[in-house]
Amino acid sequence: MTSDSGTLFLDGLDFCGAVVDQLGAEDWDRPSPCEGWTALDVLGHLTTSLNMGLSLFAGEQPSWPEVDRPADLVEGDPAAAYAEVAARCRTAFGDADLTVEMDTPMGRRTVADRLAFPAVDLYVHAWDIGRTAGIDVEIPGDVIEFTHSYIDPLPAEAVRGPNGAFGPEADVPADASPTDRFVAWTGRAPA
Repeated sequence: MTSDSGTLFLDGLDFCGAVVDQLGAEDWDRPSPCEGWTALDVLGHLTTSLNMGLSLFAGEQPSWPEVDRPADLVEGDPAAAYAEVAARCRTAFGDADLTVEMDTPMGRRTVADRLAFPAVDLYVHAWDIGRTAGIDVEIPGDVIEFTHSYIDPLPAEAVRGPNGAFGPEADVPADASPTDRFVAWTGRAPA
């Protein structure tokens, strides 16, 4: 893997898909590390992120579906639903111009800049989904490095809290693995 948002996004589709494929039917209703969400809710939320990527590839502003719970966005078999949206993302990526600039709440950004969040979501939520089923997921070092380089410069209020992507940083022991330190940084309890 390299540390650009496009490559991380494409590699992340496979990374997350490998975790999704390991879950059994009984795993999707288990509670996830995301408070109040099941594994299926996390997958539903992730499909929203992937659809954001599809909008960006088409040069359109993303829209957010209104549903009672994110799980409502997943129809049929969860692994098949994920595979279908991931395939659409791969196809659309091939035709996308990542240098196109778009207006955003944080000013003009390229599609590549905006793709960073969906790319990171693939890895973080692969960890969330894996955790629900007792699957150990190690997040690659270059993904951790990329995420910090992209998110650390952002204002804390844009990143953490009720309207941010992450909760307050969780505590980990000094000898925690890089993945455990990373997921704690995102506001998740790694243990």
